[in-house]
Amino acid sequence: MKGKEEETKEGKKLTKKEKKKIDKKRKKCEKKERRKKSKAWKLFRILIIILLIALLIFSGQFIYKMAKNGWGLQGFIATAMGHDEYTLKDLDKINFLLVGVSGCEENYKLADTIMLCSYDPKQQKASLLSIPRDTYVGKNKEKASASYKINAVYRNGENIEGMVKAVEDITNIEIDNYFVIDTEALIQLVDAIGGVNFNVPIDMKYDDVTQDLHINLKAGMQKLNGQQAEWLVRFRHNNDGTSYPLEYGDNDIGRMKTQREFIIETLKQTLKPENIFKLNQIVDIAFKNINTNMTFDTIKDYIPYAVSFNTENLQTGVLPGTPELCNKVWIYTVNKRETVQIVEQLFKDQQEEKVENDTNSKEKEISKSEEKNDIQIELLNGSGNTKNLSKATEILKQKGYNVVKTGNTKVINKTKIVNKTQKSKTISNELKEILKVGIISSTSSDNSKVDYTITLGKDYK
Repeated sequence: MKGKEEETKEGKKLTKKEKKKIDKKRKKCEKKERRKKSKAWKLFRILIIILLIALLIFSGQFIYKMAKNGWGLQGFIATAMGHDEYTLKDLDKINFLLVGVSGCEENYKLADTIMLCSYDPKQQKASLLSIPRDTYVGKNKEKASASYKINAVYRNGENIEGMVKAVEDITNIEIDNYFVIDTEALIQLVDAIGGVNFNVPIDMKYDDVTQDLHINLKAGMQKLNGQQAEWLVRFRHNNDGTSYPLEYGDNDIGRMKTQREFIIETLKQTLKPENIFKLNQIVDIAFKNINTNMTFDTIKDYIPYAVSFNTENLQTGVLPGTPELCNKVWIYTVNKRETVQIVEQLFKDQQEEKVENDTNSKEKEISKSEEKNDIQIELLNGSGNTKNLSKATEILKQKGYNVVKTGNTKVINKTKIVNKTQKSKTISNELKEILKVGIISSTSSDNSKVDYTITLGKDYK
């Protein structure tokens, strides 16, 4: 037999010619397979390049937006939440009442902590005024009773609006928002951030079996856990009747000072960069233990700037007054003259606006002489709710005003009332009363075609 013979796996012998034919076919298949792999690799490389380009574009846009929002932790969180450079510009200073409640029973909570607070995200400044819980809100001290103390206005989770009104009357500050916080939130927050380093001012030893409260702390710098933090902020006096020294602030005054200082230290240690990874846990604690009338969208707008807040910019104080024994009940009588001074110091611009509004209210009769239907109003909807535009238009027309132009604009938080032709302040205030919200401002415009531009914000309901 010609040619070299080879044996296959099946035992069949192949000639050299047959083997050559098989090898040629195999090489052809391998070449075809290599071409397929080459095409797949090229396609894969193209996809990788597209993904890298997309990532670079996204990163570039993110970095650009972050630069607009400010670098650092504030800029990162603001950008991640979808903020732009206009978000901060639209954020106004907010006033809110902070009420801390505690109690061993679900349906019996006491208002242990009452604070009037303000926060200005643009200026990154904040103020905090402690309100003694024994502050008397009745009219006749000779008939004083515990039910006329300010902490009794808030009844086991009810009538928070009544407490807000009481603090407004005392301070002459308009309060739009409130936060009622259970002490359980403080316990969980302190534990979540790994404890808070704090200098306990005195030895604290107090037991109250009715509340299942047993305070036992030694004076000095130490790391407090959540339970110890609750003891600290609730302490007023020891079992033997002794309390804070007079130079520190006796009883309730001393307790409020400790509360303010502990809040500052907790803020400092909560706002550390490493705690950004615990943000979800902190938010979850807040939702479970805080009752507020602020919407989540509004709170979300303030979070990036609050996170970067420097506690050195926090001003604090206590409502001036004197403890008195009236009708066999200890009450705290407010010193009105000194209250005006400290409120001016802590909340100067808010007080001026309130006083101005009160003064303008005396001029309401003047507004009646002005022809409302001659006032041209431009109404823009920035509330995010399409129904609000027609609702507000109808309300203004019912009150006699002439809405000549309507439209939509970007969503803002607070309703704005811009006086463009220097109409009287009485008219501006009346528009605010009709809408029940609104920040009043004015601008001089010789060629303005309208007297007012009103932009509805998310606060318009």
